[in-house]
Amino acid sequence: MKSVLLVCVFISFGFILHAQDLKSFIPNGYTLLDSVSGDLNKDGIKDLVLILKNDTEIEMSDTTRPLLILHGNKNKSYTLVARNDHVVLCQACGGVFGDPYNNIVAKNNFFSIEHYGGSNWRWTRIITFKYDVKTKQYVLHRDAGISYHTSDPDKTTNIITKKQDFGKLPFVKFNFN
Repeated sequence: MKSVLLVCVFISFGFILHAQDLKSFIPNGYTLLDSVSGDLNKDGIKDLVLILKNDTEIEMSDTTRPLLILHGNKNKSYTLVARNDHVVLCQACGGVFGDPYNNIVAKNNFFSIEHYGGSNWRWTRIITFKYDVKTKQYVLHRDAGISYHTSDPDKTTNIITKKQDFGKLPFVKFNFN
């Protein structure tokens, strides 16, 4: 019983240290909105994607929400490799539905940010980035979603832009506008 308790204490302590390490990447005036982990750069080590929210976004709802990509290191620390303030839509960007941010997903060497918003016209937007092993940078893979009117939800319009439409657009240069 003592050994189980001791293991729980060490695991909890490890999570506390991990959380303290992440705080060093979050600038003053921001807090963590969401995060996801996965092996994004295919090196066998867990990486992290952090989405931050501005502490003033309740009063100023059109503030930016930085997205940070952190690569994991063998010593269980992280290195900030990229930041973009124009990937995650602002709190007021969702229309009547309010905050359009829905989710972030990481699989293999991809990560996607999912949004949902609108009013009578509803929309989704999923922005996906892929790690390019050759150039060692994240590039836009796909920017897609659907649009439909609430009076006819079965009649949807697909909105898809792929690499053929925008070339190799680096993550750091992407702007949701």
